[in-house]
Amino acid sequence: MTLRAPCRILVILSMVLFIAVRSPAEGGERRTVHVFVSLADNQNQGIVPVPARLGNGFDPADSLYWGAEAGIKTFFRRSADWMLLTCDLNPNARVMERCVFKYRTSDVYLVADAYRGNEIKQAILDFFDAAAGGTPEVIDVRFGSDKVRLAARGGASLVSYVGHDGLMDFQLPTTPRRRDDLHRDAIILACASKQYFRQPLKASGAYPLLWTTNLMAPEGYTLKAALDGWIIHESGEQVHERAAVAYDKYQKCGLRGARRLFATGWE
Repeated sequence: MTLRAPCRILVILSMVLFIAVRSPAEGGERRTVHVFVSLADNQNQGIVPVPARLGNGFDPADSLYWGAEAGIKTFFRRSADWMLLTCDLNPNARVMERCVFKYRTSDVYLVADAYRGNEIKQAILDFFDAAAGGTPEVIDVRFGSDKVRLAARGGASLVSYVGHDGLMDFQLPTTPRRRDDLHRDAIILACASKQYFRQPLKASGAYPLLWTTNLMAPEGYTLKAALDGWIIHESGEQVHERAAVAYDKYQKCGLRGARRLFATGWE
């Protein structure tokens, strides 16, 4: 029996919808992580002082949270799981360097911005704005012979803040409010971020995939471990465990203590 024309159309439409819905679930969609890093700054932040070379908020090359051995740029550049695509100096007045990485086995990209140490308030504000879906940015980068278009800031699937918890020292001039209905995850690597970032993150609508309950070192190994789980769609609890294991490995603080240091979700 041959299908009548309307039936053929319905069958074709059903196949198209099936493919469209199935692809994201299989992890084939392009995703972007946008990381806002506030360079460690002994003079302009309330951090426990570190050696001058590591705590110069105007020198990303040696910054504790960026160019140092466990800093975001250095750690991801040396990772076998990520490849560095590009690094641009001074993409705007507040950001000293922007680096873009690609996960080698998935269509996942990481955009990392290094903010001047005296721009910590703007770094945190930009993080919350992105968490709320605000100021979406399109970034074009070269990958081999192709040009890849990435959705960053408010267009990212996951946003992260790394650095000193400036909300211990100041209040934000405004609290960005949720602007869309998209699910957006957040990772906040700063001291006691669950306590200090809770209210503005709630207003943004983003979900706290990983944040902290006490003093900590916001370095690259924790972020990478968390992203390893996020990329393969692990649960918050699994991401939490990955972060704790990585933190204990590098900080030698004991796995039980590391587990208490991190939290996932609102509870």
